[in-house]
Amino acid sequence: MAEKGLTKVEQIYNDKGSLAKERIKKGEKIFGYFCTFAPVELLTAAGVIPYRITGKVSETIKEADAYIETIMCPYVRNCFDQAIKGGDYSFLDGFIVPHACDNIVKIYDIWKYNLKPKYTHFLNMPHCTNDASLEFLSSELNMFKKSLEKHTGKEITNDKLNEAIKLHNDQRALVKELYDLRKQDPPLITGTEVIKVIVSITKIPVQEGNELLKEVIAEIKGRASSPVKKLPRVLVYGPEIDDALFIQMIEETGSNVVIDDICLGTRSFWFNVEETQDPIAGIAKAYLVDINCPRTYRQRTGSRQDDLEARFGYIRKFAEDFKADGIFLYTIMYCDNYEFDAVDIKDYMDKAGFPGFIVEGDYTEMSIQWLKTRVQAFLEMIA
Repeated sequence: MAEKGLTKVEQIYNDKGSLAKERIKKGEKIFGYFCTFAPVELLTAAGVIPYRITGKVSETIKEADAYIETIMCPYVRNCFDQAIKGGDYSFLDGFIVPHACDNIVKIYDIWKYNLKPKYTHFLNMPHCTNDASLEFLSSELNMFKKSLEKHTGKEITNDKLNEAIKLHNDQRALVKELYDLRKQDPPLITGTEVIKVIVSITKIPVQEGNELLKEVIAEIKGRASSPVKKLPRVLVYGPEIDDALFIQMIEETGSNVVIDDICLGTRSFWFNVEETQDPIAGIAKAYLVDINCPRTYRQRTGSRQDDLEARFGYIRKFAEDFKADGIFLYTIMYCDNYEFDAVDIKDYMDKAGFPGFIVEGDYTEMSIQWLKTRVQAFLEMIA
């Protein structure tokens, strides 16, 4: 009998490339992508499988340092190290990179030159949300669409795009339903389980991901009791937390992670793409305007407090809705976008009644263990 629910999640999470390699043998195409800003709807509409590139904090970087300076984002270096060693990403047919941050922009050419994927595309994502930026992004997305059509030999019609949009919107709704199971105290599902589910559904076709989510939700709802006891409830904010070890450390130290604002979490699933007669315009608006990320600049209006409310009010609402007691603000070394925002978020959340704590790591298992004592001290303060 095929594995289902959380058992299947563990299988995919622990051997992320196994299912992908089986699909490659069957002639299916798999395109790897970095970042929340890669428009997965276009890939699905083109008949290729979107495969999110993630790192491994348990693996020491060995070969990437010969290609990339050590002061570059350790998450990006970790991912490239896996690829250059001929491991997890040697099977990818294509490689997609949006203009998310300087480090991800740099890795595009390094990856393309050294690994030579069959297909590559750089999506020039604007950093502002005005009308001119939306028009520019729509043009970029149309060029991306034509590039995919040329490579795959398949026309991407508006009907196909809207069908893909619906599938991915359905997935976002299912992720929200999964997160809702964390609202009770104690939560029905742990933060460690949730991150493994999210990682897993980004490694398989969206239809299969939706079925897996339904299985997991049914399994969790069927639990007689919570797998954890009542503990301080925390929100985790940060960039690409795509390895369960960090969340697991926080929970084992004495808390329940009940909500997040991370790249591979709410940031990827807390928006929808409108189904319209012009699906490209709908995708442009959703990805540029509706995703909350420090790399996107929003015009400041009013006082400083008004600005903080406009930028971070959604985090306060997360904390209120999920009854968080405090917030961990996690940054990765050399990630300027998040380090610049962390201080403002802490100030804003402290005043809103949700004490914050800033921690920095270098995307290694050792740094996670170093943070354990500091995390424990903070949890004792909010308990």
